[in-house]
Amino acid sequence: MALAEQHATTIREKQLLAADGCLLNLNPHARTNNLISQDVVMATLEVAFLHDQLEERKRRLQEAITLSPQQTGLARLLHEVDSALDRMAKGTYGICDECHLSIEQDRLLADPLICYCLDHLTNSQRNALQLDLDLAAQVQRNLLPEVGLHTEGWRTAFHYSPVGPVSGDYCDLIQADGNLFFALGDVSGKGVSASMLMAQLHALFRTLTRMALPLGQIVAGANRVFCESALAGHYATLICGHAKPTGEVEIHNAGHWPAIVVGHGGVLRVESTGLPLGMFCDAEFATTRLHLDPGDMLFLYTDGLTEARSADDEYGADRVTALVRQQFGRPPADVIEASLQDLRTFSHGPLLDDLTLMSIQRSS
Repeated sequence: MALAEQHATTIREKQLLAADGCLLNLNPHARTNNLISQDVVMATLEVAFLHDQLEERKRRLQEAITLSPQQTGLARLLHEVDSALDRMAKGTYGICDECHLSIEQDRLLADPLICYCLDHLTNSQRNALQLDLDLAAQVQRNLLPEVGLHTEGWRTAFHYSPVGPVSGDYCDLIQADGNLFFALGDVSGKGVSASMLMAQLHALFRTLTRMALPLGQIVAGANRVFCESALAGHYATLICGHAKPTGEVEIHNAGHWPAIVVGHGGVLRVESTGLPLGMFCDAEFATTRLHLDPGDMLFLYTDGLTEARSADDEYGADRVTALVRQQFGRPPADVIEASLQDLRTFSHGPLLDDLTLMSIQRSS
């Protein structure tokens, strides 16, 4: 379905539909049931956003042409903008001129003037796109934290595996004044648009942690900026925490899968206590406080693990919990490797989603 055709349903109806699904399903286990309604709302709001962007580009181009009529390239761009607006009016926007199938939405958001899907790009267009993807992938790799990071009182390990060139998963470990801040999240959407939002989230947390703010203020501040700057319908589930050398840990879980804490006292799952970032600017985020003894471990993961499938079976959070319990006492890197091995045994094939794992252990 073209984006303009999806725009035919009223925005208000779709907002109510998505709001009902989001409010009823704070538990991330039920997120899948809301994906269809949320995607419809996102497409509707995005086509309105693109229309406004194109009208603004048209206005600026007309002003530029008045000032510099000799620049023929401006007239060509104005013609392309007019063509895109005309396709919106006719209900054919977002349809490939060659095969008449839908153009990828993340590409339309990056360039609202495109007329062809990925399958019908010219060789020069393909080469340019590949260069952009390679650059985005390199930038994203450079944003990853230090491998095997050890801080006062903590040892860490992580695994970051995009299913494509770039990923919407967010993974970070930050040292600040002898403390450890950790964050793991999953941005809605796929491809380059999701990776750009992931980079924004990374920058927000890195900046706010340097300001020595309480974790609750960091999360609230990141949520406000993310909410005000991201496109309508885009959000990020996030679990983040502040680990002190004394073993005290503060955790915020905003719509993400439960963190698993394994220690001498047994197993604890830190469930979601709030909505994902970017849904409401004034959302509140509850805090969970724990004390970890030497050897105790905190395990975080994205849905690339829990939603992996084998035939009709899903990996699930219960299997994650059981495996981490079995690995209690082993170094963080060994727990990560055991999780990956178990996932490979379960899935019998390539992964279909981005996968990120993080293990944090209290050291002596």
